[in-house]
Amino acid sequence: MPEPLLEPLLRQFRTQRVVRHIPPHSILLDIGCGVSGCFLQSISHHIKKGVGVDFKVQPHKTGNIETLKLRLDHQLPFPDQSFEIVTMLAVLEHIEHEQAILQEIHRVLVPNGKLILTVPSLWAQPILEFLAYRLKLVSEAEIRDHKRYYNRQKLKQSLVIQAGFQDFYHQYFQLGMNNFCTVIKKHPIPSPIPPPL
Repeated sequence: MPEPLLEPLLRQFRTQRVVRHIPPHSILLDIGCGVSGCFLQSISHHIKKGVGVDFKVQPHKTGNIETLKLRLDHQLPFPDQSFEIVTMLAVLEHIEHEQAILQEIHRVLVPNGKLILTVPSLWAQPILEFLAYRLKLVSEAEIRDHKRYYNRQKLKQSLVIQAGFQDFYHQYFQLGMNNFCTVIKKHPIPSPIPPPL
């Protein structure tokens, strides 16, 4: 079945926004990489290694890119501190257990590792529904699967207050229809050593 008309264009906008925030030679995990892992393929020359996970993707390894079939519910099958960058592009709004996945991302990031994400804004909901249900320009199944929409305050609450990330950076883009956000996993603050008795 052919992809709805606007999907490749929207994906291209997201990629352009995201790639400048990925340091060269990073080890990167792309959560919700889609059927073909096309974001990872497009940045393969820029990163050291990329792993993509999605319930739709077929397991595959080509060069420095690997994809794994995985349903995103509560756990990620990676050791602690495995990745320097995690990307979630138009994915978090589909996740049933938002905080469980954010805690797992925090766990698999190295200290000072970065989470980069895009999610639709509150204002996008009626427009996306119109484009999907009436005009058929974006995927109707994707829009029906949205669990939530976000604004700056809601993202900060989820990422900083609840999940414990720091250095919250946020911008609206695509005329306010989309949120772009980065957060950092900081080193844990060591507890002071008590003086000897």
